[in-house]
Amino acid sequence: MKADVIIVGAGAAGLMCAIEAGKRGRSVIVLEHTEAIGKKIRISGGGRCNFTNIMAAPRNFLSANEHFATSALARFTPQDFIELVEKHSIAYHEKTLGQLFCDESSQDIIGMLKKECDAAKVRIILGVHVDEVIKDQNFVLKTAQGEFQSQSLVVATGGLSIPPLGTSDFGYNLAKQFDININACRPGLVPVTFKTKDLEIFKALSGLSLEVICRFGKTSFREKMLFTHKGLSGPAILQISSYWEPGQAITIDLLPDINIFDILKNNHKSKFTAKTLLKDYLPVRLAETLGDHFLTDKPLTQTSLEELQKIADFLHNWQVTPQGTEGYAKAEVTVGGIDTDELSSKTMEAKKVPGLYFIGEVVDVTGWLGGFNFQWAWASGYAAGQYA
Repeated sequence: MKADVIIVGAGAAGLMCAIEAGKRGRSVIVLEHTEAIGKKIRISGGGRCNFTNIMAAPRNFLSANEHFATSALARFTPQDFIELVEKHSIAYHEKTLGQLFCDESSQDIIGMLKKECDAAKVRIILGVHVDEVIKDQNFVLKTAQGEFQSQSLVVATGGLSIPPLGTSDFGYNLAKQFDININACRPGLVPVTFKTKDLEIFKALSGLSLEVICRFGKTSFREKMLFTHKGLSGPAILQISSYWEPGQAITIDLLPDINIFDILKNNHKSKFTAKTLLKDYLPVRLAETLGDHFLTDKPLTQTSLEELQKIADFLHNWQVTPQGTEGYAKAEVTVGGIDTDELSSKTMEAKKVPGLYFIGEVVDVTGWLGGFNFQWAWASGYAAGQYA
């Protein structure tokens, strides 16, 4: 079976690329190795698909080349995707921090993409596993369902996160086949786990949540943090996890709006302990746990100003060195991937292999939590779709 363009992967990036290539009159086949299109779209945003973020900008993305995403993001913006959503009369709303969700179901977005594919005469074939790719004059893809040939081959197979959705290392293996460099991959937007000592102290707090500022290096996020039965999660932790390096500490400000030293100092003549006072400012169970394990149990009246400063420093700069993360099983994205130095930022085409394109999560571009990774999928898919 022949086509001008074959796209491997029927996720967000692959479907967007197919639509744009089809609009240009290219014959397009999308090959998907699972039994359904858009599986990650379907589960995203609690089933309502956080399909973009109105504030998406290059600064919201990690990459070894921080400028690589700029071109694609400028050429297909959140507003461009919103116009597509509105064209299909899909109701949506904004949550916090610019995040846009469907009012009803993520299936609305999948249905929209399918209709656009149909209109562009894109053929989608499910349950096809590509066993081998050969590059001659054309690309030849060998599968159990026969051979497929195309002038252009677009890899939109995603990363390694959430294996139950049918993740594949196809894109990385193909890159290796063509001597295209891959930057080391790791789980991103993922809960972190406690070391044994910390787990013993904090496991009873599972389910407790509070707003914090999480820092690693020069990067910080202010959002909710959640204690789990294994460690820490919640948006603040998921965000910082993409930047965290194993063996290093994450710094957490447990009281971002409060100068706790001033409060302690103003209560210096009190017979209260720091633990008792903190119950007015932190969740009670957390105040008790911190008081029992990390803070002096002396009444404030017997506590020196130097000791009060140490308490304040601890609460505003709690150092947590995770044992690790919960891995790809719980990660929302894969950090790392196809080295962007190997690709054209304008077209997503591999510099070494004319006609071969990489888009979406398989590329070393990773967005923050909150719709940014979908925007990269739409933008990179759009970019490749203009040229494949």
